[in-house]
Amino acid sequence: MKEDQNVARRPVKVAILGFGTVGTSVARILCEHPPDGVTLGCLFNRGIDRKRVSWIPSSVLWTENFDQVLDSQPDIIIELAGGLHPAGDWVRRSLAAGRSVVTANKKMIAEQGPALEELARRHGCQLLYGAAVAGGVPVIPAVQQGLAGDRINRLHGILNGTCNFILSNMEDGAEFDATLRQAQQRGYAEADPTEDVDGFDARAKLVILSRIGLRVEVLPEEVACRTIRDVSAIDFAYAKELNCTIRQISRAELRNQELLATVGPMLVRRNSPLSWSRGTENMVISGGQYGGETVFSGHGAGGNPTAVAVISDVLAIAHGGCPVTITSTRARVDGDFIVPHYIRFVVDDQPGIVAKIAGDLAAQHININAILQKPGYPKDRLPFVVTVEPCRSSALKAALGKIARMDCMQASPVDLQMLEEQLT
Repeated sequence: MKEDQNVARRPVKVAILGFGTVGTSVARILCEHPPDGVTLGCLFNRGIDRKRVSWIPSSVLWTENFDQVLDSQPDIIIELAGGLHPAGDWVRRSLAAGRSVVTANKKMIAEQGPALEELARRHGCQLLYGAAVAGGVPVIPAVQQGLAGDRINRLHGILNGTCNFILSNMEDGAEFDATLRQAQQRGYAEADPTEDVDGFDARAKLVILSRIGLRVEVLPEEVACRTIRDVSAIDFAYAKELNCTIRQISRAELRNQELLATVGPMLVRRNSPLSWSRGTENMVISGGQYGGETVFSGHGAGGNPTAVAVISDVLAIAHGGCPVTITSTRARVDGDFIVPHYIRFVVDDQPGIVAKIAGDLAAQHININAILQKPGYPKDRLPFVVTVEPCRSSALKAALGKIARMDCMQASPVDLQMLEEQLT
C-alpha cells in the first residue's frame, strides 16, 4: 500500500551557528520565505543579546551555549561562524551526534574536509559546503554531479570577489587603498583584508575545487600564492598596451600525477571571459577530457548570494538528496608553470640596463618578447616593462633575484604570469 501523500511530513528543523552577514541573510530567507518543509529552530552566537532582532519568530531559541543547540534537536546545523576553532569542534560534535551540517567555511573544508566527510558517513548524516566556493555560484554541486561523467584535468578562475572588486575598479582608474576601504564599507572585505588580498582565501577554495574536480588532495600551504598589493595603476596602463587586463587568478592543472597550482594576480587577454568579470563576480572555468571547457559565473561575495547556496544545501538534505562520494588521492604540488611573464621594473635610468637584464634572463634560457616604456616619467624613477616568452617560473625567479641586486633598481621587480587559456 502506498503511503498517503497527503500526510504531512515533520518539518526539518534547522539551527544556525553565527549571526553575522551570511547568517543574517540565511535567517531572513528562512523567516520571510521559508522553503517547504524547513523551519528555523535555533540561533547561536556569542553575545547573543546584542544580536536579537524583532523579525525572528518568538518560537526560535536564541543561545550562546552550543550544548543548548544540540539539545534543541535540530536536523541540520548551519555553521557560519568561520575559522577553524571553535567552529571545527562544533561541526565535529554535530556530525558525531548524527546531525547533518551545512557550512560556508572554506578554510575548514580545505584543511579538514576529507576527515569531516568520513565522520559524517560513519554517523549516517551529511556534510555539504556548496557555499564555500564562489558564493552563490553553484560550482561545487555542478562539478560534483553535473560533470561527474567527465575527467576534469584543469581548473582556473576568479575565486575571490573582494580582489575582483578591487582590481576591476583599479582598471577603471581607482587607487588600491581607496578601493579596499570601499570594499570594507560594503562588507566585501574584513577589517583585516589579509586573507583576501594576499591570496589565502582563494587558495583554500582552489584546494577544495582540486579535491572535488581533479580528485587530488593537497594542503593549502602547499600552494604558492601572491598578493595583489604589488599591482599599481601603471601595470593596468601597460596591460592595456598588451591588450590585457589584470585579475587575481587561481589555477590548478594535473600533469603526470602532479598538481600544478598557484594563486596570484595575472595578465588575462581582453577576449577572455575572465576579463569580463567585474565587481564581486566569481568565475570558474573547468577543462575536461571529454566535455571540454565549462564556465560558471556569478556573484561571489556578500551575504545574500552566499545565503542562496547555503539554503540550497539545506534543501538538498531536507528533500533526501544523496551525498556524493569523492575518491581522491594525495598529490605532490608544484607551482612551476611554463608560461609567458610580464615584468615591471623601476630604475634610475642609465646606459646598459636593458642589456644587463637581457643577459641575466638569457643565462636562464629566457627570451625577451617585448619591451614597453611609456613617456612622461622621471628618469631617476623610470618604470618600464619586459615581457618574456614561456619559461619556468623557477628560472625567472632565479634571474630576477640577480637583476634585483642591480644598483639602478629603485624597487623590486613586479612579475606577473600571463595566462594562456585553452578555450575551445
